[in-house]
Amino acid sequence: MKGCFCLLRIQLKHEAKCEVRERERERMRYGGGKRTRVALQPFLVLCALVTGLGLLVLALRPLDAPTTTVPFSRASAFNSSNNGSSVERVESRRVGAKPCATVEEMGKDFRRGVGKESLRVRKIIENHFVANGASRVRDLSPDQFCRHGFVLGKTAEAGFGNEMYKVLTAAALSVMLNRSLIIGQTRHIGKYPFGDYISYSNFTFTMKEIKHLWRHKGCESTYGRKLVMRIDDFEKPIETNVLCGNWKKWKQPIIWFQGTTDSVAAQFFLKNIHSRMRIAALNLFGDPKALGLRPNVFGELMRVLISPSEDVEAAVNWVIGGGENPDISLHMRMHMNRSVRAVQAVLRCLKKAIRSQHLMSSRPKVVLVSDTPAVVKSIKSNISEFAEVLHFDYEKFRGSMFKGLRNSDFRRKDWGTAPRWVAFVDFFLASRAKYAAVSGAHRRVGTTYAQLIAALAAAYNLGDKTGSRFILFSSIQSNLLTNGLKNQIGWGHVWNRYAGPLSCHNQANQCAFTPVLPSAWWDSIWQSPIPRDINRLASYGIRLSGLGTVDNDSLKKHCKKRKNVVRTITFKL
Repeated sequence: MKGCFCLLRIQLKHEAKCEVRERERERMRYGGGKRTRVALQPFLVLCALVTGLGLLVLALRPLDAPTTTVPFSRASAFNSSNNGSSVERVESRRVGAKPCATVEEMGKDFRRGVGKESLRVRKIIENHFVANGASRVRDLSPDQFCRHGFVLGKTAEAGFGNEMYKVLTAAALSVMLNRSLIIGQTRHIGKYPFGDYISYSNFTFTMKEIKHLWRHKGCESTYGRKLVMRIDDFEKPIETNVLCGNWKKWKQPIIWFQGTTDSVAAQFFLKNIHSRMRIAALNLFGDPKALGLRPNVFGELMRVLISPSEDVEAAVNWVIGGGENPDISLHMRMHMNRSVRAVQAVLRCLKKAIRSQHLMSSRPKVVLVSDTPAVVKSIKSNISEFAEVLHFDYEKFRGSMFKGLRNSDFRRKDWGTAPRWVAFVDFFLASRAKYAAVSGAHRRVGTTYAQLIAALAAAYNLGDKTGSRFILFSSIQSNLLTNGLKNQIGWGHVWNRYAGPLSCHNQANQCAFTPVLPSAWWDSIWQSPIPRDINRLASYGIRLSGLGTVDNDSLKKHCKKRKNVVRTITFKL
């Protein structure tokens, strides 16, 4: 009995435990699940509320205007580096939904003039030529003279604009390197370039005088220093050191920077890999990114270095007739073409220039210059309706110098039918303009000749106050803008750096404020290169993006691996 009782107790305990386990399972299965569901309900409600509010905000929010990205040209497979990636370059040039600009929009940076910066550069140039001018340097002691450096400006008597830039580039380089300037003369006659029409200041040397002084001061015999000239040719991209060389360390007595036919070559030093060269260039030319603050460098150099010869001055004064200087100059480069569209566009632009310079209250004087006599005759009567017209009629002029000179057929279509010397009278006459210059053309606007007219006129009219505001305008007719500025392909033409994909197609006639100092790079917001210029820069070792960004790292690598070319000539004394 006792054993049976024990077995019964064990069985009851086992059943009791099983019942407890079963109740626990039931509690976990049902009771626990209910609590979990109850805990999840607030979370689901919260998610539903957030989702609903989000949908409500999206429904009520106005649609954003799409951001338009300026497209790259196909030729731009290059990447940028420390100047920003290509993507960053595009982002920085987004202007709302506007992918391009008209010429007038591009020119807004130049409407204020650059008086303050030009005065700063004027002081630099004047101080340089006082310190390095011929009158001071020729009196240096033999030891000092024989250690002094020079830059040669040598030119042929071809197109005035291109050839004058060769001299002016040498002058700018002499400022950057703190050297004296030599003006190269013709070999056989010993005359200055265009010496019959232009007088050069006494700040400059001739090669003949340098050779004489080198012998006289014993530079070679006493100090063992030969008269050596180092030649660097800008038109040979593989050989030139314009981007890779530290010209301040060059020891040769004379440097000749060859092939510099426009404003571009001297400004290449702005991207030189050596900081001393870049600083020297920036000090003279200003920051290429701040277009509205770039000084009139070449105008200030001309003001110091050149003036019309006596006979040219007499012809200029004959046109003016003892009265006031003209208010505005108008240059029409027509290549013997009689484009009606060009004439209509330039008349509109001329009126804009008159209004801009507040000359409406009087009858302004306009000096008219063109390579095509037929255009002069047709446009003169139109301008006479609202302004007094001055024009040099060489056939009526009887100056002593020009009697018996015959017309030449050399480059007649390019330079016009007038005798060669007429271009110099026109140049100095147009540079007398007090307020503005207007450039119009059959094809390419703002050629080197027109640039230099405006630059010299701006320098002449810059006083000691910063309020001076001489303005250059470009008149471009609509048929030249079918593909934007794409056809302004001249390397040194004033609108070339705007000719890429950021220039709007199918523009109406444009009358735009224009830089007196043309850009050599594509650093500003609306500047972009054409594929031809991207390829040309590649030959200099520069990887240029479709919007003009320079890959500086790539340039440094190019400079490290390239062969250093040194071309010299030793003069026999």
